[in-house]
Amino acid sequence: MRLSKRVALVFALAAGSVTGYSFPDCEGGPLASNAVCNTALDPITRATSLVELFTVPELINNTVSTSPGVPRLGLPAYQWWSEALHGVADSPGVNFSTSGEFSYATSFPQPILMGAAFDDELIESVGSIVGIEGRAFNNYGRAGLDFWTPNINPFKDPRWGRGQETPGEDPYHLAQYVYNLVVGLQGGLDPEPYYQVISTCKHFAGYDLEDWYGTVRYGFNAVITSQDLAEYYLPSFQSCYRDAKVGAAMCSYNAVNGIPSCANTYLLQDILRDFYGFAQDRWLHSSDAVENIYSPHNYAIPQQAVADALKAGTDIDCGSFYAEWLPTAYNESLITETDLRTALVRQYASLVRLGYFDPEDQQPYRTYNWSNINTPPAQQLAYQAAVEGIVLLKNDGTLPLSSSINNIALIGPWANATAQMQGNYFGVAPYLISPVMGAMGDGYNITYVLGTNITSNDTSGFAAAVAAAKEADAVIYAGGIDTTVEAEALDRYTITWPGNQLDLIAELQVIGKPLVVVQFGGGQLDDSVLKGNASVNALVWAGYPGQSGGKAVFDILNGKVAPAGRLPITQYPANYVNEIPMTDMNLRPNSTSPGRTYIWYTDMPVYEFGYGEHYTTFSYKWVQAPATSYSIQALVDGGQYAAYLDVAPFATLAVSVMNTGNRTSDYVSLLFASGTYGNAPYPNKVLVSYARSHSIAPGTTATAELPITLGNLARADTNGNFWLYPGTYELVLDTNGVLTSKFELTGNASQLTSFPQNTITS
Repeated sequence: MRLSKRVALVFALAAGSVTGYSFPDCEGGPLASNAVCNTALDPITRATSLVELFTVPELINNTVSTSPGVPRLGLPAYQWWSEALHGVADSPGVNFSTSGEFSYATSFPQPILMGAAFDDELIESVGSIVGIEGRAFNNYGRAGLDFWTPNINPFKDPRWGRGQETPGEDPYHLAQYVYNLVVGLQGGLDPEPYYQVISTCKHFAGYDLEDWYGTVRYGFNAVITSQDLAEYYLPSFQSCYRDAKVGAAMCSYNAVNGIPSCANTYLLQDILRDFYGFAQDRWLHSSDAVENIYSPHNYAIPQQAVADALKAGTDIDCGSFYAEWLPTAYNESLITETDLRTALVRQYASLVRLGYFDPEDQQPYRTYNWSNINTPPAQQLAYQAAVEGIVLLKNDGTLPLSSSINNIALIGPWANATAQMQGNYFGVAPYLISPVMGAMGDGYNITYVLGTNITSNDTSGFAAAVAAAKEADAVIYAGGIDTTVEAEALDRYTITWPGNQLDLIAELQVIGKPLVVVQFGGGQLDDSVLKGNASVNALVWAGYPGQSGGKAVFDILNGKVAPAGRLPITQYPANYVNEIPMTDMNLRPNSTSPGRTYIWYTDMPVYEFGYGEHYTTFSYKWVQAPATSYSIQALVDGGQYAAYLDVAPFATLAVSVMNTGNRTSDYVSLLFASGTYGNAPYPNKVLVSYARSHSIAPGTTATAELPITLGNLARADTNGNFWLYPGTYELVLDTNGVLTSKFELTGNASQLTSFPQNTITS
């Protein structure tokens, strides 16, 4: 029915930030008598009562991230967009002061390095610190309560510029990481009565491309099979939305199977709301992707694009396209008042759960202040996160550095890095300890020479670097890649070392001094030349290590701390980029593809997923090995009391890890499963459990418990349904198989999940 009353656009927001935050006055303000201020009612009822007061223009005005509120109701403006990927970060909703209080926040390593720690407890602690600091910033008007983090798209293609923002390539690992991070950020599992802050899991779904030879994320159509969608692209989102019960979601820029993600009812309604149970007190937003439905996707004209997005479930548009075109859509009856109110109720129900309308004295979170920022425990945690993630890729015994080494030539474009160590989506750090500072802090005499830049082919700095190396006891080359090479809107075309860095390393290696290469950056580089060269004595990967990065690196190099990180991604040979285009979303190998990730890749990687060396040696024994046989029916029957069959327990296994060397060290137990069960092709192996054991002293033993769920052992069929299949399963500890065990699953295959089927055509 066509509405007789046309809606005029009432939208006068500044395009920039909300520079301060305030709270509604529920004692003496216009809303005091409204049910939104009644703390005895549930969030939906309270939000509904508030939103009922909005006029249609007011509804439309508040569908954007820079929300003006409703002044006549005493409802303040609110900026929904704050960032906190690895610490409270610069963004429209975050305002650091120029000095003094709230001039900085703890800056943790990038997620790719924290993912390499394989330490769930660490990640929950990091999330908790970031959430505390975010809430403290909000209490003083310097951040919102909603933080658009984490990025949990799997890092399946090494060229992706934003892979550094993710924990890695493995879907189970990502699922564990995001669960623990979100629980830490939000202050518990779906906490009552209040969230600490609200986290956003992004980008839903199938997003891992920025700009590959002119194919850009805003217009890319990701063609993904139901099998790959359920088995690889969505487990981290299921963990976030269904299990960790995150408060907000972000739809992606790209289309999935012909329909832009932010207008995709199959993704946003059938899967997100219905299958994952994403409740009505949680909201979903775009990141300026609603406009992309119109252009460059060319999916719909502007008013139809905003209507499609709103009706699909995109509640907030980060941008101005909703504000510009929803009035037209409303006047043309493409949307209804109910559609608008539904979106606003979700938003404000979320704010109710954050205590936005409640008395300050009833909320412990409102007591957080400057004293909660960058506390000594936060500083130690930032350092620990960097140390735990650093990976030793190669070592001939040169590391840890001999106590006889005093003079070090520290060479390369990362040698004196500060802000580089933060990667992207960062805030103002309280301090940034460069590698030079870290080395000096450990008592070394340092000669620092740049030598070359990340992408430079200028050799004019080589002579000074070589001269410094000749005078030193040891040479540390610190290089790799940074955000000038990999970033949002910037993919790589190659995975080789850029510029002439390898040429400089080649000149340094002929000098004959101990030579250690420390490789920084999120995406991996082909290290074949370094791996196979005996003159390169050691190779370390350090990612983007955050505020204490330089200290963490040198404490690893000199043995104050032993390395135990594991690669969270596969390091491919350089030719991989010629074997599969970034636009190919298929995981399984075929006649034109060698496959993706360690799960399916059929060629030999340079360094495999999970690889990492140590300064000591270990021996291993089963403490609790699997039984020789299990009945599928008995397992499924026993899992009926679990919230979902896929998280029902299979068994909790345990291994003892004894340090047989002479250095105290952590150890990460990675447990993989493989076998020819289900339908061909069969994966190489899949990670089914992991645990990090801490500070195992020489001669002592740690026991690692390794819980396995039915879902960990299941495989998806072509419709995306997970099944537990009969067959022989082999469990292998670590990438080199230091401990193995086989068991049989008997009986008939059993379906664990019923994945929604897409009946929508583009």
